[in-house]
Amino acid sequence: MEKNNLIVRLATSEDFRYAETITNEMEESAKARGTGIAKRSPAYIQKKMAEGKSIIALTQEGIWVGFCYIEAWEHDKYVANSGLIVSPAFRKTGVATEIKKAIFNLSRVNYPHAKIFGLTTGLAVMKINSDLGYEPVTYSELTNDEEFWKGCQSCVNYEILMSKGRKNCLCTGMLFDPVEAEAKLNNLLQQTAVESATSVSAGEADHELIRHREFNTNAKLYERWLRFKQFVLLKSFRKKEDGSVNTTDKRKTFLSIFFW
Repeated sequence: MEKNNLIVRLATSEDFRYAETITNEMEESAKARGTGIAKRSPAYIQKKMAEGKSIIALTQEGIWVGFCYIEAWEHDKYVANSGLIVSPAFRKTGVATEIKKAIFNLSRVNYPHAKIFGLTTGLAVMKINSDLGYEPVTYSELTNDEEFWKGCQSCVNYEILMSKGRKNCLCTGMLFDPVEAEAKLNNLLQQTAVESATSVSAGEADHELIRHREFNTNAKLYERWLRFKQFVLLKSFRKKEDGSVNTTDKRKTFLSIFFW
């Protein structure tokens, strides 16, 4: 369906009827990926709707399309845009990007000084985050709030996370720092201060275009890195399942990370 036939807006208490559909799709999607976000109940989703901390996408006829919500940690020092989910019938339509933009803007309005972060295993989400100004970071740069990390317990990879001392897992951490973003913008404006207003606008556009091209150019590299990361982290767990792994098979498996 065309984007202009979809409505992406702030969710309210009038959207409570979609909560169970949303949580069911979250669970099914996590199973299909072999990884997952924190499991949430319909009541929790409804709470986010009532608080004005979520974005919902619907068709003009009221069919549910997608959803995402905000969580705040460490006294609002950190904010996570969590639970991004799109109905299978509407995937690859660009609606996920629109939802992400809307929830990001809502976070910036409600928590202007907070660092916005996320954990993801998906290259598509990494690209959306990159376009919004997120950068890949180590887990040490994310929140230390125990309640956030408890949310990972429902993920099938929780054992890997804990075995690595909560310093690494299959997900990639990404962070938007408003202080750093403002500094970069100020530097950009200073570099173009001697130019006309038209030139400044062009310069900003060129800067954004270059950043987007850089991600697109390195997309394959990111994808290979994610595969390599998965290979390394899952290696010990695969050994538990099959202690007799042939050396040739090991070599083929390792090489396939880079060439499949």
